[in-house]
Amino acid sequence: MDEIIRAVTADGYAKISAISGRSIVESARKIHGLSPVASAALGRTLCACSMLGDLLKEKDATVTLRINGGGPIGNVIAVSDNSGNVRGYVQNPHIDLPLKQNGKLDVGGAVGVNGTLTVSRDLGLKEPYIGSTALVSGEIAEDLTYYFVESEQVGTACGLGVLVDTDLSIRCAGGFIVSLLPGAPVSLIDTIEGNIAKMGQVTDILQNGTAEDLIDHVLSGLEPETLSCKSVEYRCYCSRERILRALKSIGSEALGEIAESGENAEINCHFCNKTYIFTPDEIRNILAQTE
Repeated sequence: MDEIIRAVTADGYAKISAISGRSIVESARKIHGLSPVASAALGRTLCACSMLGDLLKEKDATVTLRINGGGPIGNVIAVSDNSGNVRGYVQNPHIDLPLKQNGKLDVGGAVGVNGTLTVSRDLGLKEPYIGSTALVSGEIAEDLTYYFVESEQVGTACGLGVLVDTDLSIRCAGGFIVSLLPGAPVSLIDTIEGNIAKMGQVTDILQNGTAEDLIDHVLSGLEPETLSCKSVEYRCYCSRERILRALKSIGSEALGEIAESGENAEINCHFCNKTYIFTPDEIRNILAQTE
């Protein structure tokens, strides 16, 4: 079961979210036919976005994490609801690159560094809150850490990891986001930085551990208190009704051209790969409703 756990230090000066997201990333891998490096890139993004979504308080709010680094994988996009249920896709899911010298998947090479990381929070207001920073490594966790410091002025550390098995399935996936609250003493910062430095890779812990184990490592010696524990999953909200509303929004001229073609309109959902088919008669009915 995938889950997000939130906790706070005993002194109240640091908060953390941690996720174990193997099933989420495995679902994405199967849906999109992801290569190993694409699984790692999208998987890290999905886990990060899920944790950000879980922090949203507003009903029906969503957060979108978009990464465009100019690399061969193209855009990497994830969207989470306010419960941490997440969906996403990459532009080029079958991209394959040689392993790095240390034997790790070259996520940074796939994503690239000539671009931006953008976080968009739709809180149900007229305009979403959008923040964006330049990419620093394309490895996603480092880029997200930089984003929080530069765009939101919050001292944050992020760790993300996806371990792909020999059969290309996902062995484990997850990560953490730990943030300092106002007034945090320097000693606390030093302790957390030291804990992260000696904890090793996220996937080393998650192979046989849980999100709670990640928290225990990052906040070792700081008496973390659990605030919430929530199950999360890969979830797409597409439906025929939503596609109908989208078709109505493209305008009568475009609908007329589709109807006149005499061919079925096939609309594919980027997030779950489901295809919706509309006949010319159905398109004409939609056109009549828009006039």
